[in-house]
Amino acid sequence: MVQVTVAGWPTPIAVDPGDTVLAAALAAGVPYPHGCQSGNCGACKSRVLLGEVDLGPVSEYALSEAERAAGMVLACRAVAWEDCTLQWLEGDEVEVHRACRLTTRLVARDAATHDITRLVLAVEAGGPFTFSAGQYAMLSFAGLPARAYSMANTPDQDQLEFHIRHVAGGLVSRYVADQLTVGDLVQVDGPHGTAHLRRDHAGPILAIAGGSGLAPIRSIVNMARALEPARVVRLWHGVRSAADAYDQAWIAGLGGQIVTDRPIDHALDLSALQGAKAYVAGPPGMVDAVTQRLVDAGLALTDIHADAFFTAADTQQRVAV
Repeated sequence: MVQVTVAGWPTPIAVDPGDTVLAAALAAGVPYPHGCQSGNCGACKSRVLLGEVDLGPVSEYALSEAERAAGMVLACRAVAWEDCTLQWLEGDEVEVHRACRLTTRLVARDAATHDITRLVLAVEAGGPFTFSAGQYAMLSFAGLPARAYSMANTPDQDQLEFHIRHVAGGLVSRYVADQLTVGDLVQVDGPHGTAHLRRDHAGPILAIAGGSGLAPIRSIVNMARALEPARVVRLWHGVRSAADAYDQAWIAGLGGQIVTDRPIDHALDLSALQGAKAYVAGPPGMVDAVTQRLVDAGLALTDIHADAFFTAADTQQRVAV
């Protein structure tokens, strides 16, 4: 066991051999910034001040070679083999909320598509629950392993809404699809994530979702429009086929585009990027492709806030790489 000191935190963290810095920090109650926990989003980017850590595979968009050379790591992929000191990087307007463990009850459910279930939960204990539009929580059903799902509602709404896609062979998503019923209790832990709406940004918004990634994008867009009704929002929702599209009326009302005939990164109109921020959510491959397209078009990485939707199988494969 080694000791990891987090700059600004009063006590060192004990880290078991092979555990990541982020996992140990979260277990110790440290509010370490994080998002995907799989080396893809860069939310837990940190600087190593003392000691050495091993770094597992990460996305080049989350941590560049130049940043590695400058002594930066992603805490979710960093394994410490000796005592060390890390400092997480302060992101732009990253908001921190009180961590909550909520007891909620399922009050409504419907089939958004043939493989996405929409859940509405009422908070019964553990609140109040505050979060930023675009964040996610860990949901636990009937003692099954917790899974990460993004809130689709806005923070000012009393009830929580989640869109859960049924994953082939998925233990939790299959339970939600086949067994979860109105009246059942659901534990909600959160909020988490840094790919949230930057409330102080007044420029245009590029909102890009793939599949059930529409959930956090819906929260972000609705909150942004509530804060500034005249806000310019350009919205794209990429799906595999027309049968996978949902919330079409909401998308149409915003002048958005549902993309079914090509990869979503090929459909983006990026002719006016001045002062814009992009919010991207969906499958990892889609998030990487869209990020590359935005960067190639001239948008700075600091203006791209992305949340890749990894399944449990995806995460296991990445950890095993």
